[in-house]
Amino acid sequence: MTDLLNKFNLKAPYPNSSTGQKEWTSKGDTVTITSPVDGKEIGTIQMATPSAYSRVIKTAEKAFPIWKSMPAPQRGEIVRQFGDALRANKASLGKLVSYEMGKSLQEGYGEVQEMIDICDFAVGLSRQLYGLQMHSERPQHRMFEQWHPLGIVGIISAFNFPVAVWSWNAAIAWICGNVCVWKPSEKTPFTAIACQEIFKTILKENNLPEGISNLVIGDRAIGQKMAADPKVSLVSATGSTRMGKSVAETVGKRLGKTILELGGNNAIIVSENADLSHAVPAIVFGAVGTAGQRCTTTRRLIIHKKQYKSLVNKLVKAYGQLRIGDPLDEHNHVGPLIDKDAVKSYTTAIKQAVKQGGKVLYGNKVLKGKNYQSGCYVLPTIIAAKPSMKVVQHETFAPILYVMPYEDLEEAIAIQNGVPQGLSSAIFTLNMREAENFLSYNGSDCGIANVNIGTSGAEIGGAFGGEKETGGGRESGSDAWKAYMRRQTCTLNYGTKLPLAQGIKFDL
Repeated sequence: MTDLLNKFNLKAPYPNSSTGQKEWTSKGDTVTITSPVDGKEIGTIQMATPSAYSRVIKTAEKAFPIWKSMPAPQRGEIVRQFGDALRANKASLGKLVSYEMGKSLQEGYGEVQEMIDICDFAVGLSRQLYGLQMHSERPQHRMFEQWHPLGIVGIISAFNFPVAVWSWNAAIAWICGNVCVWKPSEKTPFTAIACQEIFKTILKENNLPEGISNLVIGDRAIGQKMAADPKVSLVSATGSTRMGKSVAETVGKRLGKTILELGGNNAIIVSENADLSHAVPAIVFGAVGTAGQRCTTTRRLIIHKKQYKSLVNKLVKAYGQLRIGDPLDEHNHVGPLIDKDAVKSYTTAIKQAVKQGGKVLYGNKVLKGKNYQSGCYVLPTIIAAKPSMKVVQHETFAPILYVMPYEDLEEAIAIQNGVPQGLSSAIFTLNMREAENFLSYNGSDCGIANVNIGTSGAEIGGAFGGEKETGGGRESGSDAWKAYMRRQTCTLNYGTKLPLAQGIKFDL
């Protein structure tokens, strides 16, 4: 991994700022980052102090007037160059994502591709920040609305997608005229540094201030400081529901804006009319991809009683064929959990499930040996469960799949919706009526609803987010850009009189 760090000129301890001014964080604690892949040290990072955070904000404030004054298509051109730079560095950056976070190499490449895709999307969007024109009730008046940038957008990202989710927010925020301050997960800082270094190069080549994109690596206290900061117009936070509620409360007290992408407890319904040849690979990838550490991971499987025994047998067989090990080996399907705390959550959840009446059908093992020296590898687990079990109601960030039978679609949808979270959902069926009912107002209550594909693997073209305790925010595609701008309604009088709306008379 030294070669990867050298490629991006990353040296430890790395100065934690957008401009590389080491003195900004010289008093911060130094943290050693190890890889969950092999337990080896990647490097050390100096954590930001409150004063370092304040200076980063000042740098962003200075850059904002310059950036917002550029026409949006010109801002799009900068983002286009960033996308091209990511293309040139896709292989090395994908490996760094895989090694630092632990996801498979294919998923590491895929995460960088998501960044490239959202840059492409943002470039086109930079010419499409449309407002509406409305007919005025007053003669010789024109009404229209336009959109302006907010200012500083704060981005708090999680370890499971250490760079992609940041880019969903940053690329859109940039073309809207905002500057960004990014607080990545302190568990995966080096991928963040690499992306920051790439974008800094683009800004320098275009004679633009580095404060357009800012990085501040710190603990929860820095995130809380960002949430409380009135200079940060919008906070986009990805993480646990507990974290999101804290951010929402703090930002809400100052009437700021938030985008929250929080926990998911995602389910797939498998109808008696499902094609199991499609369902099985979608279920397995959804449940074990990223070692069960995606917010869209399939955690509950609701199977028609006629399909239950056959499908469970197929899944147990498929799980037995999974190759678990070094994620940089492309022959392996599943890598490690992020750390030993995650392993503890895995074992604790399984114990709770068994205590509450569940039955382990496969898995329930922490892997040991020379190929698993980090202590972060576990066997993906299938548990026969009941919807009412308390552990099933909660999200465990690990590869645990709860399977349960149902009798009719109404019951299945009720089980699907019967959890506090509402991110992603899916149904496998070849019956049009079942599919349409699942997608109707009486169907899934999630922000994402799929038919004959799994819960995991969203495309950047659609708005991403969920309902209930998932937060309710949207990021990435569609019209999610509107969250990064302020709407202004304008009325222009080009006549010689001053009529009032609603026909009100006010004669002097």
